[in-house]
Amino acid sequence: MVSNSDLINLYSQRILALAAMIPHTDRLNAPDATSKKRSPLCGSNIEVDLNVADGKVSDFGQDVKACALGQAAASVIGANIIGCTYSELQQARDQLYAMLKSDAPFPDAPFDDLEVLLPAKEYKNRHASIMLCIDASLEAFENAQKNAATPEGAAK
Repeated sequence: MVSNSDLINLYSQRILALAAMIPHTDRLNAPDATSKKRSPLCGSNIEVDLNVADGKVSDFGQDVKACALGQAAASVIGANIIGCTYSELQQARDQLYAMLKSDAPFPDAPFDDLEVLLPAKEYKNRHASIMLCIDASLEAFENAQKNAATPEGAAK
């Protein structure tokens, strides 16, 4: 059973502040790609749009319907994703996953604020919600690259 003090630690003021200030909540009018992810365990979901230029995220929008932990993760990702390459996002995703699943350190800058989610390590049922934004962003980036490689995408 989870104690009240455990929940207070999990839902810290910093997590709640991040959840309240999610950036880039306007969807893009003409995204290069969109991806939607859902956590079947808790029902959290996120849909992201992104544009890619010169191998980097050039614009980003997100619609977040998640718990405070998923919202905090989306806030950190949204605040730092523009200008990132696919490999930088993949590294952040791998580091976040390792932080939640093992004793790995928190992700490198610019995603080091994901450290705020370290108390969620003990709450495995929350991990999927935390991973939604980064997973959706990576999928959208992959789809944007695929779309750009097709004749229809190249004409955009």
